[in-house]
Amino acid sequence: MPSLILQEPCKEYLKHRYCPKTIRERRKVFDALIGLKIAPTQWAFNYSYFSSGIEVIIFLDSKICYFGSKRRKHMEFIDYYKTLELNKNATDADIKKAYRKLARKYHPDLNPNDAAAKATFQRINEANEVLSDPEKRKKYDKYGKDWQHGEQYEQARQQQQRQHNTSGGQGFSGSMGGEDFSDYFESLFGSGGGRRAQAKFRGQDIQAELQMNLRDAYTTHQQTIKVDKNIRITIAAGVENGQTIKVPNHGGPGANGGPSGDLYITFTITNDTKFKRDGNDLYTTVDIDLYTALLGGEIMVDTFDGGKVKLTVKPETQNGTKVKLKGKGFPVYKKDGQFGDLYLTYQVKLPTNLTEKEKELFKELANKK
Repeated sequence: MPSLILQEPCKEYLKHRYCPKTIRERRKVFDALIGLKIAPTQWAFNYSYFSSGIEVIIFLDSKICYFGSKRRKHMEFIDYYKTLELNKNATDADIKKAYRKLARKYHPDLNPNDAAAKATFQRINEANEVLSDPEKRKKYDKYGKDWQHGEQYEQARQQQQRQHNTSGGQGFSGSMGGEDFSDYFESLFGSGGGRRAQAKFRGQDIQAELQMNLRDAYTTHQQTIKVDKNIRITIAAGVENGQTIKVPNHGGPGANGGPSGDLYITFTITNDTKFKRDGNDLYTTVDIDLYTALLGGEIMVDTFDGGKVKLTVKPETQNGTKVKLKGKGFPVYKKDGQFGDLYLTYQVKLPTNLTEKEKELFKELANKK
């Protein structure tokens, strides 16, 4: 960058102006002023707007240093409301909600090696930087579509100058957090402005499915599920088919130091047993022979846990009779020691391959009816 030119105020200074091409070059000018040990409090700024650029005159005591920005190409108006998929009547809460939704969707950490997503994310950040700040939003709403007019620049730069004077001359060197905003943004608000820290974003939730059989669901056990990496989880007894459980902080990684998302596991439970499950209750059929059904007697029945229960069958028990065994059903999810009931349906089996004697006895019984 050429040395700063100091001379008496006159029209001739136009011949000696330095024209920085970018905002960054403009910062170098201020760095040079500091290097010359010229106190920031001695700086005064006057901004003149021209049809294709901005020129700045810096007064240093009775002398002046003049420099101006290189003439810019026409910068297209950016509709920040459209960027955030909002209308101009959006509330602060609407803006915050829309920003978080879109920033999470297009965040570079969640879209690695996606240049388009990165560019969209930068536009979303820029729109939020303006619309979430009441003063900037007010200025954007008033001057946004007519940003080429001098009044707009005058007000914007004077506001920035007030910030400059009160902050010890650092108005033009505020950090933008490493993000490149558009020329349109910088033409309205400059390159400083004390940008807010980047928002932290929670990672995406992950949906997964885990298949298991009914006998596994009967007991509390551990099982490994692979979702990007192996995760070992404890499954409580009584989990149901189609039930979804949440495993906190085992979803996608967060962005900007935000927390991880959650892992949601939906269970598909297969059943290859003779028991039918309905909630916490179990149902099954028990075969009894005709003689036991007619005369009564004792039978042994199987329970789901592999045990056996002795039952007394009443005489003249009818086919389809139901019996309830309390507490012999399925475990109640996450309620230790609580079980549903087991319902048995008697199915009377008729004898086959009767002997002649047996046939005669049945005929005798039939005739007595």
